[in-house]
Amino acid sequence: MSHFNTSFGKTCVGVSFKPRYFADIWLDSAAIDFFEVHAENYMGLGGLYHEQLRELRAAYPLSLHGVGLSIGGTDPIDAAHLKRLKQLCDTYHPVSLSEHLAWSVHDGIFLNDLMPMVYDESSLTRVISRIDQIQDYLGCRLLIENPARYIKFTNHSVDEAHFLKQIAERTGCGLLLDITNLYVSAFNLGFDPMQYLKDFPLQGIEEIHLAGHSKNRLADGGWLFLDDHGSQVSEEVWLLFQKVVDSIGAKPTLIEWDNNLPTWQSLCLEANKAREILADSAILLLSQGEYL
Repeated sequence: MSHFNTSFGKTCVGVSFKPRYFADIWLDSAAIDFFEVHAENYMGLGGLYHEQLRELRAAYPLSLHGVGLSIGGTDPIDAAHLKRLKQLCDTYHPVSLSEHLAWSVHDGIFLNDLMPMVYDESSLTRVISRIDQIQDYLGCRLLIENPARYIKFTNHSVDEAHFLKQIAERTGCGLLLDITNLYVSAFNLGFDPMQYLKDFPLQGIEEIHLAGHSKNRLADGGWLFLDDHGSQVSEEVWLLFQKVVDSIGAKPTLIEWDNNLPTWQSLCLEANKAREILADSAILLLSQGEYL
């Protein structure tokens, strides 16, 4: 499976595909460079959704984003789920396939959420083995995404950035940096997102996600940020995005908007904002002789 080509002059910006946008896409076909779909939404056979996806794939690069492999879990990887995922890849030939550093299955029960995991040497060994298994079966590379986190574990022995670096080095997978997840986690757990980025293996990033988040008042008067994909990207997240791409150059960037869906025109405005930042950073790096 190939990955995106982000050479200078091609700032690659995509959005999450929703069937309600299907007609609008063809009226403004130059607004978006690629589309992402959640793999689990297309694991049934036939129907209108697959008809739309076939038409979309004929005109645009397609990215598959999974939420059900439970890479961080301890249950055996679901063979039926993996088979369905391979069928999707073989049918649509996506340019990118990504999953989360999280778990969602326990004792055979799917929890329909992305649960946090402890980062230690034991879990690192387990995750590496599971990624190897998945990549070998699918015959392609995965991109692994940093999760949004809401609770602090006291028994971490490996920090997340180092954990992801080890995964990438030992499995050959790529990394997907979700900057909103980083910002949400940094607020909720009380760490510095800039220090996280200093420790993160930035050169391993092959895709970036941006999304809106919500701020929720707790009973004790504190706040909890949620990665809910239901609003515009915040200014704080845009600033972090700017710093990342100023450092490493343009990367395929996705605007995730899954709840409280906006109009197609409003979604394209968010994509255009990402495109402008990517273009500006490319010019900056080129002027400094640092763009690869």
